[in-house]
Amino acid sequence: MLKTILSISGKPGLYKLISQSKNMIIVESLIDGKRIPSHSHDKVVALSDIAMFTDAGEVPLHEVLAQMCAKENGQKAPIDPKETPDKLRAYFGEVLPTFDRERVYPTDIKKLIVWYNLLIQNGITDFSVKEESEPAK
Repeated sequence: MLKTILSISGKPGLYKLISQSKNMIIVESLIDGKRIPSHSHDKVVALSDIAMFTDAGEVPLHEVLAQMCAKENGQKAPIDPKETPDKLRAYFGEVLPTFDRERVYPTDIKKLIVWYNLLIQNGITDFSVKEESEPAK
């Protein structure tokens, strides 16, 4: 599911991939449901391609989101993304105890909380990354 959920640099929130062509894609905002084009010059990243730094390497974002979902029992995160950096780090330490405290910034944690709450609000709780199977020929 996370392969079709996108982050577009310079635009708030998350977007669902609707359609694509050679030079642009059509996306739908998870905030307000409006459909807009995203052109080839926009920096677009699928959530399945993002990872968080830990002391032992990187953990894919889908695993972090699944851990948040398990911690919060499928509900929105109770912490306000505008909390102090220390409170954000303390909360994220409960979700991912081994996160790299030097390379994961409070802004990254804020963005993760906003994204998680937006996904939960839109009924997206399947954070697995499934490989698309090839159609039979």
